[in-house]
Amino acid sequence: MITFLVSLVVLLVGFALYSKLIEKVFCIDDRQTPAVAHPDGVDYTPMKTWRLFLVQLLNIAGLGPIFGALSGACWGPRVYLWIVFGTILGGGVHDFMSGMMSERHDGASISEIVGMYLGKFMLQVMRVFSVILLILVGVNFSKNPAALLASLTPEQFNASFWLVVVLIYYFIATFLPIDKIIGKLYPIFGACLIIMALGLMGVMLVDSNYRSAMPEMWQYVGVDGMGHPDGTPIWAQMFVTVACGAISGFHATQSPMVARCMTSEKEGRKVFYGAMVAEGVIALVWAAAGVTFYGNVADLNEVMVTAGGSEAVNTICRAMMGPIGGILALLGVIACPITSGDTAFRSARLTIADWFHIDQSHWKNRLLLSVPVLGVGALITQWGDFATLWKYFSWSNQTLAMMVLWAGAVYLHRNGFPPVACFMCALPATFMSAVSVTYFIQAPECLNMSTSIAYPVGIVVAILFLAIFLWREWIARKGDVKTSAAA
Repeated sequence: MITFLVSLVVLLVGFALYSKLIEKVFCIDDRQTPAVAHPDGVDYTPMKTWRLFLVQLLNIAGLGPIFGALSGACWGPRVYLWIVFGTILGGGVHDFMSGMMSERHDGASISEIVGMYLGKFMLQVMRVFSVILLILVGVNFSKNPAALLASLTPEQFNASFWLVVVLIYYFIATFLPIDKIIGKLYPIFGACLIIMALGLMGVMLVDSNYRSAMPEMWQYVGVDGMGHPDGTPIWAQMFVTVACGAISGFHATQSPMVARCMTSEKEGRKVFYGAMVAEGVIALVWAAAGVTFYGNVADLNEVMVTAGGSEAVNTICRAMMGPIGGILALLGVIACPITSGDTAFRSARLTIADWFHIDQSHWKNRLLLSVPVLGVGALITQWGDFATLWKYFSWSNQTLAMMVLWAGAVYLHRNGFPPVACFMCALPATFMSAVSVTYFIQAPECLNMSTSIAYPVGIVVAILFLAIFLWREWIARKGDVKTSAAA
C-alpha cells in the first residue's frame, strides 16, 4: 500500500509543480484563442473549462489507462514508476505542448504542426501516419464494443448488427458540430470513468483484505523475481504496452480538437496537462487493482491472455464494488472505447481538411470527408487479422509521441525559449526515441532481433537524434544572431 500511496502523491505533486513550470516557460498570455477569434459553430466552438477537461479526458482515455495498465501490471508494481514519471515528465508535457502549439497555430492538426518544425518531408509522413493511425483506432474501438453488446443482447442482435449501429453513431459524431454530441455526452462518461477508478481505490484502501494484499515494489517484482511471467523484457515492451496512462502519441491527434474550443490560454494547463494526470491516476489505480486482486502477475497475465481485458475489468469491478461495480464496468468497457473511436474518426476528418485546406464550416464539405473516412473504417473492420495490425499500431503510437516531442523542442528553440524549456521536450523525446527504435528491433511482429542488438542500437539512435537536434538548432540560432547583427 505504501508504494501505491507514494506513487499517487508523487503524481499529484508532480502535476502541481511541473505543470506550472512548463506553463511558465511556455509564456501563457491573453491573446485571443481560435474559438474566440473566429467561432464557426462546428469545430471552433467555445466551451467551459470543466467541459473541455472531461472531453479531453475521454478523447485520450477510452480503455487505454485500464487495459494498458492491467497489461503493464504483469511486470509487477514496477509499472508504477513508468506511470508516474512517464505522465509527469513525458505525457503531460507531450499533451500540453501538442494542445498549446495547436492553439497558437489557429487549431492546426498535429501533422501540420510537426511539418512546420520538422520539415516538409515529415509533414507528408505525419499526414499519412496520423490519418492511418486515427482510422485504426476508430476501427478497433468499433469491433470490441460491438462484440460486447452482442454478448448482452438477444441472438438476432449479433456483432455485425451492433457494428453497424456503432459506425452510424461514429458518422453522426464525426459530422455534427462538436457541442451537439461530444460536448454533451462526454462529461457524463468522463465522470463515470473517474468514479469507477475512485471506487476501486477506495475499496483497496478501506478493505483490510485488499489493503494487506497490495504488493510493495521492494517486495515483489514478478514471478520468482524474474519479471514478466512470459519472459517479455521490460525494456522497451512495457513502455509501449502502457501508453495511455503514461505517454501516447494518439493524444496529440486529439488535443487540437479541444484547442479549437478554448476561450483562454490559461485553460491549457488544466485541460491538457490536467487530463493527462487524471488518466495517469486512473492507470495507477487499475495497475494496483490488477496486482492486488489476482495476487500475482502469473494469474493476471493468464486472464489477460486467455479471457482478455474486458473479462478482467468485469471480474475486478464486480468483486470489489458489487452490482454498482458491475454496471460501471459494463459502462466502461462499452462506452469508453466508443468515446475514443468517434473522436478518432472526427480527428481524421480534421486532419484531412487541414491537409487539403477544405473549409469545414459548410455541411457539404464535412459530408465530403466524413463519408469516405467512415467508409474506409467500415471496410477495415472486415479484415480478420486485426490483432496483428493493432501491435503495429502500438509501436506507431509511441513513434508519433516521439515525433511530437521533437517538434515541441524545435518549436521552443525556434521561438527563443531558454534551453531549460527546450530540454523539457528534448529529453523525453530522446527517451521515446530509444523506446520506439528498441521496440521495433526486438518485437516479434517487427524485426524480432535479440535484446543484445536492440538495446545498444536503440540507445545509439536516440543519442544520434539528440545530437542532430542540438547541432541543427545551434546552427539555426547562430544564423539568427548573424542576421540580427548585420541588420
